[in-house]
Amino acid sequence: MDLDAVRTFVAAADTGQFQEAAAELMLTQQAVSKRIAGLEKSLGVRLFTRTARGAKLTIDGQAFLPHARALLRTAERAAASVRPGSRALRVDVVGRRVATAGLLRDFHRAHPDVELDVVTVYGGAPAVDAVRDGTVDATFRALPPPGRRLPDGIATAPVLYEPLQLVTGPAHEFAGARSVTPAQLAGRRIWMPGNAPGTEWTAYYDEMAAEFGVGIDAVGPDFGIESLLDTIAESATVGTFLSERTPLVWPVNHDLCRIPLRGPTPVYPHLLHWHADNTHPALALLRDHLAAARPRHAPRDTAGTWAPAWSR
Repeated sequence: MDLDAVRTFVAAADTGQFQEAAAELMLTQQAVSKRIAGLEKSLGVRLFTRTARGAKLTIDGQAFLPHARALLRTAERAAASVRPGSRALRVDVVGRRVATAGLLRDFHRAHPDVELDVVTVYGGAPAVDAVRDGTVDATFRALPPPGRRLPDGIATAPVLYEPLQLVTGPAHEFAGARSVTPAQLAGRRIWMPGNAPGTEWTAYYDEMAAEFGVGIDAVGPDFGIESLLDTIAESATVGTFLSERTPLVWPVNHDLCRIPLRGPTPVYPHLLHWHADNTHPALALLRDHLAAARPRHAPRDTAGTWAPAWSR
């Protein structure tokens, strides 16, 4: 089967427009039509119906699409298997400031000869799908919450359980506390405008709110961490949660407070996800590095920590 024709078919199915598929593949629209016509002829079925809005998959096209994607993934893995180490290791992190990005920087310092391509995919499910599809080699994510499952072939390993902290302004009632318990925050407003529905971090904080009665306020818009901290600094009633290892720099006049959570300490789970068929030599090196470093990042008192059951 002509893989270029299959790739063209998938692009047209994703965009719904032969013209947009042509732009994505850097082809002419005529070339796209010719490739798809050839594929339809070889299969003996129509894959698209032309409409006023573009191109719509027929029933046969819908049936062929998942197999076409699988063909392309297989072809990419076949090519990658004969060029080990010839490309950068592509690793997804939730954000450049989160602790897992720091773990990746530690790996780079230990292995400066390994070329890294660091990307950020929004949302846990799309990130794991990218690993499944072979567009990303590995991703640092939490395990999927109840009702979801990892795609076949995806392997995981815990790398860090990161303690959370309460962050407040100087006028907040807990600003001077040496520590607070999650139960003490019941009924208090914890503002987290970055908590978008469907993300793994929202699932985590929703479970935490249910467990301890914490009021998580996700009302946006989300203008980023700097805007969030500006608001927190000026408020006597609003706090937020940040991870213990999240590096932050704020204006000195903010006088923000980072207060440890105790009894128990909520810890956010970070796990490395990769495809079991991935043979990139740098991936094995990264996994070995994280496994060796894991004892340093384990909570000192696991009995005094909390995380959702699905993340354990």
